[in-house]
Amino acid sequence: MKTIITYGTFDLFHYGHVRLLARLKQLGDKLIVCVSTDEFNAQKGKAAFFSYQQRAEILAACRYVDLVLSETHWGQKVTDIEKYSVDIFAIGDDWRGHFDHLQHLCEVIYLPRTDEISTTEIKNDLAFLPPFPDASND
Repeated sequence: MKTIITYGTFDLFHYGHVRLLARLKQLGDKLIVCVSTDEFNAQKGKAAFFSYQQRAEILAACRYVDLVLSETHWGQKVTDIEKYSVDIFAIGDDWRGHFDHLQHLCEVIYLPRTDEISTTEIKNDLAFLPPFPDASND
């Protein structure tokens, strides 16, 4: 059995996330997704719209995902790879080169992002939308 692991925040779950998870699942038999906790995101200077629990619940419902774990610190990757006998560490190519140090533990793959979609773009687009009319005034 070939095990794949990936990491991310997975906020505002969208079709780019689905396509990434589908490609990851095609690489092997078991897909483990480690979701950054709210506390870890704060350490990275990031904030998610959905809480860790909500993001983990969304991922657990995805048919490509076999196991969801929390990511609490950068150094966790080595421990996870060893503990879960991971064959492939895969992540978006925006991280290219950042995890080459894991190559002695497993294969490291950087996958291209889905064009035309990103959580950051969604957040930026939403910030410029006019507010919805107040339905209570009808």
